[in-house]
Amino acid sequence: MNASQPPEEAHQLTEFRQRDLPGFATVNAALKDFEPRAAFSWHLSVLIEYEDKVEHELPSADEQGLLYSFEDRLDLAFKQNGDALFLARVTHDGRREIIWRTSNPKAADSVLKDILREKSYPREFDYRMDHDPKWDRAEWYLQNV
Repeated sequence: MNASQPPEEAHQLTEFRQRDLPGFATVNAALKDFEPRAAFSWHLSVLIEYEDKVEHELPSADEQGLLYSFEDRLDLAFKQNGDALFLARVTHDGRREIIWRTSNPKAADSVLKDILREKSYPREFDYRMDHDPKWDRAEWYLQNV
């Protein structure tokens, strides 16, 4: 397999508890043994604070739909040139974090800056991108699948 042919995604749901609240992580288990990891050496995390919450600070059904729609848009934009891999989606305590591994941090940064500049997002969000060639930041997710 090469970097231009990422593995077919295999989503696995993991439940956890943190600060006495339930959390859910949907992890792409296909990345557990993925090589060449070095080609996707950047860890991209998008953090969204959602608004419409139900019990245990989880998103309502309507909020879930809004979040999924935005996430799908981001996923498509990041993957359009084959230079990003979906790693995980984490929902916990009023926040949603979506994580990708990317080989092209400039392209991902450009996508996010355009969205922010155009104010074309349903909820406030922040993002962070770290160079992580050993995939240390992905370890917890991949160990729990």
